[in-house]
Amino acid sequence: MVLDLYRRLPDVRITDIMLEVDAATGFTDAFSHLRTGAPCKDRIGLLNVLLAEGINLGLSKMAEASNTHDYFQLSRLSRWHVESEAINRALAMVIEGQAALPIARFWGAGDTASSDGQFFSAARQGEAMNLINAKYGSEPGLKVYTHVSDVFGPFATQNIPATVGEAPYILDGLLMNETGKRIREQYADTGGFTDHVFAVTALLGYRFVPRIRDLPSKRLYVFDPYMVPKSLKPLIGGKIREGTITANWPDILRSAATMVAGIMPPSQLLRKFAAYPRRHDLAVALREIGRIERTLFIVEWLLDTDMQRRAQIGLNKGEAHHALKNALRIGRQGEIRDRTAEGQHYRMAGLNLLAAIVIYWNTLHLGHAVAARRKAGFDCPPNLLAHISPLGWAHILLTGEYRWPEK
Repeated sequence: MVLDLYRRLPDVRITDIMLEVDAATGFTDAFSHLRTGAPCKDRIGLLNVLLAEGINLGLSKMAEASNTHDYFQLSRLSRWHVESEAINRALAMVIEGQAALPIARFWGAGDTASSDGQFFSAARQGEAMNLINAKYGSEPGLKVYTHVSDVFGPFATQNIPATVGEAPYILDGLLMNETGKRIREQYADTGGFTDHVFAVTALLGYRFVPRIRDLPSKRLYVFDPYMVPKSLKPLIGGKIREGTITANWPDILRSAATMVAGIMPPSQLLRKFAAYPRRHDLAVALREIGRIERTLFIVEWLLDTDMQRRAQIGLNKGEAHHALKNALRIGRQGEIRDRTAEGQHYRMAGLNLLAAIVIYWNTLHLGHAVAARRKAGFDCPPNLLAHISPLGWAHILLTGEYRWPEK
């Protein structure tokens, strides 16, 4: 059934996808003039700029491949209309629109998400600190940490150094916009697991469900080790320091409020706590809370096979999303060659927005395909619709000339 539904999707140019999704959601309205606040009148030019960022082609090459604008026109539009807040607003419009499409309800309720980092090769030159991580080979690059909802919407993305741990950045994405704040259960891979993350996610009302690769080596923490049955004592790592938590409780609440209010990104606080986990009372108190939450999680994880299944499904959606992004970044052999951190940020934000646009279009037309299949007398059981993904791209023409309606 899944293959039949994708066979029913029309072959389409990426330019036509952008035009159709903009007509449905109006995401280009988010890109107002930086000085006057007026909406962008050159819709086709703006879409050209966003496509150049999304497929990693650059404005000069896009000007050669497009039939409507030269480099200076695209450069002027990029300079005066494209900035971080506008991209975030446009992304939110596409994400909200995609989640409201009828078929999306089969994939989830928009209240769970997964997050994971994706490595992108980058040039050595310039001020951007591109680092080498041996895990990804000998070439320098950066990691992009993305949050994907259960209905496949990539609602938050951040550029992080290739060599840092991913754990501190989980809460940044959840607090970045309204979609993230609606999440109740967050999945992550082993790289997103620390006691401090367990603590802060619990304090902020999120249920943190990481996939811990070396689970048998982890130890449990209890309030009274003497009350633990003898057969379980080898699993106990130590005693929870209740007094430390109690003494630092006001500071713990202030730290949580600081994160929620957006005064300081959670990643910045968590990196500070990780830098001196033994010498800072607040860091120690958060670690103790994290040990409580981690112990409760491990017990529940071992007993709840449905939780294990949900986490695996969520992480699979994130990994499939990475594959779509790899397919979209066709320019410059997939290498990020921007010399500034700001340029790299816009490049990856543009890629995330373009991926969301493709996901919206696929979701919409998969819904049309389901209706056509039912009209032809074929069944579409809900339990099978739940396993359809809007992340396919074989039917999308990504290369060649980028043809737009004349201005």
